[in-house]
Amino acid sequence: MDQSWVIAILVGVLQGVFEWLPISSEGNITIVLTALGQQPTQAVAYSLFLHAGTALSATLYYRSELTTLLAELPTWRPQSAFRETPTLSFLAVATAASGIVGMTAYLVLEQVVSALTGGAVIILIGVLLVLTGVIQRFATGVNFGTRNAASLGDALLVGSLQGLAILPGISRSGITTSALLFRGHDGPAAFRLSFLLSIPAALGGSLLAVFDGGFAGMSLATAVIALVTAAGVGYVTIDLLMRVVRRVSFWAICLGLGSLAIVGGLLVV
Repeated sequence: MDQSWVIAILVGVLQGVFEWLPISSEGNITIVLTALGQQPTQAVAYSLFLHAGTALSATLYYRSELTTLLAELPTWRPQSAFRETPTLSFLAVATAASGIVGMTAYLVLEQVVSALTGGAVIILIGVLLVLTGVIQRFATGVNFGTRNAASLGDALLVGSLQGLAILPGISRSGITTSALLFRGHDGPAAFRLSFLLSIPAALGGSLLAVFDGGFAGMSLATAVIALVTAAGVGYVTIDLLMRVVRRVSFWAICLGLGSLAIVGGLLVV
């Protein structure tokens, strides 16, 4: 089997698992690809591209809820958006905010990664993983009340933070779920909104990587293998891993992975 296909299957499996855990799938896969000899810029693009696979998984998993939300579109009105159709409005505004912040963060990321060596990129990812862990630690056990619906403020805050999660090392699910908990949403509601919001963001990030640099050095066949693997593994694991997330202290795992990345990066700088 072609070595590039083996790598595609490996990172596809990792994406299918890591996407549902608040440990930054992009950051960890970038570290893996860099360790396997990929240039940092290609490793970042590859990890972003893989998100299209798990976006498909999330779409299939939430297909019933997405169908219901699409049925609300004809009744959507700006003046009553967050009163009558709060979830649909949250997703629309948060996605727009994610796009604006994410595009800006991506342009900065390109410049930074191009200027750094592989070891320095790994250190940067490690620092961002530690930051993600610290944020999740403070969000653990938060009980500021139970909100029944998302607001415009929730959408702008969470969408902006999700845009920053295009930086490898910042966990998209970790930072958005934490923000929703701080805003008064309970755990199940926070996870639901976070993963619904992940679908357009993941597709956007993947398309951005493709438009900017093709298939990150992959052939079309290799890209398809990576996406199919990520989508298949993601769909099989999403339900189990979302239940695991509610029971495991992933903030500590982020701190551990981030610390290891920093040490490892220092050894190869």
